[in-house]
Amino acid sequence: MKAKDIMTKDVLTVSLDTPVKRLAELLSDYEISGAPVLDDHERVIGIVTESDLIEQKKRLHLPTVVTLFESVLFLERPKKIKREIEKMLGATVRDIYSKNVIAIHEDTPLEDIATIMSEKKVHLLPVLRGNELVGIVGKADVVRALAKL
Repeated sequence: MKAKDIMTKDVLTVSLDTPVKRLAELLSDYEISGAPVLDDHERVIGIVTESDLIEQKKRLHLPTVVTLFESVLFLERPKKIKREIEKMLGATVRDIYSKNVIAIHEDTPLEDIATIMSEKKVHLLPVLRGNELVGIVGKADVVRALAKL
């Protein structure tokens, strides 16, 4: 089995300007766990998931600091802290989505899909034909395919 055999072809997508509240409504209404984020040219530029929404409601982890010679040294990367704050305050998909999207092609075998999901700890894989989004494969699609084998 390949991605084209198990993918969902009618893919709900969002834009960078989709409000977070609307995103939550869409994910809930369509009973899906995430959606690809498309740019103005309909190209996949990221993915946004339930986890991104949930992160908005977590408590901010205050960074551990050390004072040394009247200076304050952060023991965590400042960029990480900044990104956490941006996500928590985010009003649109632009503020919370993941830019590092892993995509697959229509002919990607089921075994490769399962390996990617397991090793990369991702649960949604956009399926591309060139730069065109033609489907999406989620964990449930993989489980259904495994049950058929």
